[in-house]
Amino acid sequence: MVQIRKHYSPTFKAQVVQEVLAGEKSLGQIAAQYGLHPNMISKWRRAALKAMPTAFDEESQMQAQAQIAALKAQHEKEKEELHAEIGRLTMQVNWLQKKIAAGTATEYAPRPGRTKRSRTAAEPPSQTLRGEPL
Repeated sequence: MVQIRKHYSPTFKAQVVQEVLAGEKSLGQIAAQYGLHPNMISKWRRAALKAMPTAFDEESQMQAQAQIAALKAQHEKEKEELHAEIGRLTMQVNWLQKKIAAGTATEYAPRPGRTKRSRTAAEPPSQTLRGEPL
């Protein structure tokens, strides 16, 4: 039987790590209380301790916010370009539908007198699949 992997929110992880760092209970007790494996809690604790120095560094927080702002601006620009492209393509489709309905789209309609005729069994093919003559 396949078990579905559980995903925990960052606030839940922070709460568990705070309890571990408080030191009032052992790692095993906390793991049993929340129904987690002790190795997972240890991994969360290592990640929290590794990220702790950057939590107090205002410069790195400002850089992160600037990167987020730049990514948001780039996303908005791409979104606007895609919306413009969708508008252009919609207009082209509408124009072509009008032309076809009016019968004036000659470059897209088949030429008169040019119908596809099927080859009989007695006629050999004139070309191979690659377009080269036999």
